[in-house]
Amino acid sequence: MDTAKVAPDDPRYDDLLRRGFNKRFTGRPDYVHLVASTEDVVAAVQEAVTAGRRMVVRSGGHCLEGFVADPDVRVVVDTSLMTGVAFDPQMNAFAVAAGTTVGEVYRRLFLGWGVVLPAGESPDIGMGGHVSGGAFGFLCREHGLAADHLYGVEVVVVDEAGTARSVVATREPSDPNRELWWAHTGGGGGNFGVVTRYWLRSPEARGTDPAALLPKAPGSVSTFRVAWRWPDVDEAAFKRLTRNFGSWAERHHGADSPFVRLCSLLLLRRRQYGQIEMKGLSTAGPDSERLIDEHLAAVNEGVGVPFTREIVSSSWLGFGLDPFPELFRGTGNALVKVKDAFFRKAPTDRQIAVAFDYLTRSDHDVPGGMLGFVTYGGKVNTLPPDATACPQRDSILSAACNVGWGDPRDEARHLAWVRAFYREMFADTGGVPVPGDLCDGAMINHPDVDLADPAWNTSGIPWSTLYYKGNYARLQRVKARWDPRNVFRHALSVVPG
Repeated sequence: MDTAKVAPDDPRYDDLLRRGFNKRFTGRPDYVHLVASTEDVVAAVQEAVTAGRRMVVRSGGHCLEGFVADPDVRVVVDTSLMTGVAFDPQMNAFAVAAGTTVGEVYRRLFLGWGVVLPAGESPDIGMGGHVSGGAFGFLCREHGLAADHLYGVEVVVVDEAGTARSVVATREPSDPNRELWWAHTGGGGGNFGVVTRYWLRSPEARGTDPAALLPKAPGSVSTFRVAWRWPDVDEAAFKRLTRNFGSWAERHHGADSPFVRLCSLLLLRRRQYGQIEMKGLSTAGPDSERLIDEHLAAVNEGVGVPFTREIVSSSWLGFGLDPFPELFRGTGNALVKVKDAFFRKAPTDRQIAVAFDYLTRSDHDVPGGMLGFVTYGGKVNTLPPDATACPQRDSILSAACNVGWGDPRDEARHLAWVRAFYREMFADTGGVPVPGDLCDGAMINHPDVDLADPAWNTSGIPWSTLYYKGNYARLQRVKARWDPRNVFRHALSVVPG
């Protein structure tokens, strides 16, 4: 038996299928191809293409939609055994294998060189699909997106003749493959080929000292947790609290803000949960507690409701490997739906009223429902929209209507709630966050197939514009060149131009 190909009769098969984060989706591929090198990937892709089998790639398994766990998929190329972080002197950049987790990248970069990549919030996310979708996290206001630090990428592609091969593309202006690099700075995973390796170096970095090629890791991290009891929060207090948070984000989204080293999450959970929460962190060292207190004072101004406050200091690595464990633990059997949006201004009074209604109304029993806001901007907003494939470069908030449940029989009820909530939040623009004065579309790393469904998107604006805005036509040209047979596809994949 070929030990790299795990078929249904192999005891590893069911474990590999269960690796996906969102358990809503199930597939039954002919086999999962575990790969350990670029050469393995080329062979695996070639075999699937030659046999005419529908193929997808998986790194960490954190896709929120069923792009991998699709009944039509016959082969899953799994890169989770391709791990490692090392400095590559020839590229003068850090080489990261596609199956490496975000947490391992944090650990190796910090212990080896004292540097950091501003990547995702969960340490379990695989780098393969994460960076290619843009990748934002707790440090993005200070250092930008992970994709902003991408120097090069190695990708296994399939040409028009059906031949698989590996290609290296960098951001060097003279690189004939440069557009393939650009597509991986936010064009989304599973679109152009199988990523096998990334090279990371900040655009502004100079010299050959590895310790100076990515941002310095924070000397410490101060985390804060604030909570307001739902029984104490009436509609007026809720509206004031939410409006204050949005107004604060408007005032402090610039890269020159003294609060650029502070990230904050407002978690507006269903009343059944018992409390409204705000969590976040500051990397400002001795100034952290002052910044946190000033932030809390601004958010709580005029709310008139008692709250609890906790601030804890830790090392960067201690935080990065286990951030807010109450948010990320216990999600191994998650069934979830996430509906994402970018805001260029604070949410309107009408939207806040909609949120209060859906979070408090008693005709829906969805204890796992919530609306979350995360502060955005800062260094992210210093690049033009076409510098990378991520075009949302003047947003102040990333937001999401989320719902999670444990029993598959409860799916219809929870989906109905979150879809109606999101549709009413953006009722003024056809039920979706159309790029404009208030909103700026959505993030492809948080995919939502509803945006391509005319039943839920009545705006007349295609899903591709919501995710990519004016960059989509360019992505289509990259797709046409590097994946002309459309081998790498899913429900929201780039269509060849």
